Amino acid sequence: MSLLTRARRRAPLSASDHEPGRVPGPVPAPVRRVIRLNNGFQLLFNLLWWMPVFYEYQRQAGLTDGQIFGIQSIYYVAFCLLEIPTGLIADRLGQRRCLQLGAAVMTAANLVPVAWPTAAGFLLHFLAIAAARSLVSGAASAYLYEYLHAEGAGDHYVQAEGTARSLGLWAKIACWPLVGLLMYLQHAAPYLLTAACTLGSLACATALPALAPGQDGRRPAAERVGLLASAGRALAVLRTSRTLGPLMVQGVAIFTLARICQVNLFQPLLLAKAVPVADHGAVLSVMTVAEAVGSARPGWVRSRLSDTAAVTVLSLVMALSLAATSMAGAVATVGWLCVFAAATGLAYPVQRNLINAAIPPTPYRTTLLSLESIIDRGVCALVALAVGVYLSAGRLDALLVHAAIGTCLLLALVALALRLVRRDRPVK
Repeated sequence: MSLLTRARRRAPLSASDHEPGRVPGPVPAPVRRVIRLNNGFQLLFNLLWWMPVFYEYQRQAGLTDGQIFGIQSIYYVAFCLLEIPTGLIADRLGQRRCLQLGAAVMTAANLVPVAWPTAAGFLLHFLAIAAARSLVSGAASAYLYEYLHAEGAGDHYVQAEGTARSLGLWAKIACWPLVGLLMYLQHAAPYLLTAACTLGSLACATALPALAPGQDGRRPAAERVGLLASAGRALAVLRTSRTLGPLMVQGVAIFTLARICQVNLFQPLLLAKAVPVADHGAVLSVMTVAEAVGSARPGWVRSRLSDTAAVTVLSLVMALSLAATSMAGAVATVGWLCVFAAATGLAYPVQRNLINAAIPPTPYRTTLLSLESIIDRGVCALVALAVGVYLSAGRLDALLVHAAIGTCLLLALVALALRLVRRDRPVK
């Protein structure tokens, strides 16, 4: 190995912004293999066949609406509570092992409703899913980022993230319409198929190469400290990083808008526009196609804008698209929702790269990514409460406009903070 190659591999990860128009070099064969394994892992781990029918499945198992939604509330709380501990575990065990552990837990979780279709069984099912997803949420992104940069292929990270997300969305588009028929033929089929997929994701995680010592987040045993001390050191990294905090806040806009639109506002908005319930599934499919196309083409926006500018512009597009639906008819609303979905797909991989690049060399990368996830979900929970108040008062249009105004103000503050930080950065 040449001295130049060694220097590149040992160079610290840069938090500098992407240069518009920069063309990544060719992808080495070992890197292509890891990218394909990551694609397989992300697709199989996140392909929840039971998602379109889990409500009806639980009702047929004898659960009441109160039990079903109560379990969902516990799931979200558990996810937030588990994010930091599982991030610390990933930084201690290594990201690759954490992916394997998360896939194994997810496989077991999806067999619980088959063996134990009761309220207690479904509660255990969702608690195990919360544990599995929190184990994987930061570790997957951290592993891919560290590996590509260690191999001198860091410029391919955004496209790799976008392609993995796009393939997962296309898989859902192809598979979810079949779930109803499969459930009719074999009642437990949605959960058995999900378990088979997550078992496949475990095989992908096992086939991933181990990162070199110092790249996988693990420290020698003599240098390890307790979990609380590790959490304190991760927070110290956040405090000392000049750009990580503002960039995390910037990402809140994308996550919150996407989650609120796709989960909380999707059906109320379509019902307000007199779109028949029977057509809601078709609208969601069209939106998913738009998001999948956007996720597969992050290079389109990166060739024109820096990463920071791209995330800001795409967040504004998302907010203004939602606001535009307040003045649109049924057909135009569907069109604006597709614009929203495409912007979401473009924004996610770029924002992932920004956060990873802003984290300095540290053994606490996964913990910091988990902290970002908690911030996103905490803000989303508060916004969801506001959504309930607005909808109860019959003020859906006002909610959409106010959300756009709030997003614009948040992004303006973040842009100002980043400008001040970068202007005050000492010149080397």
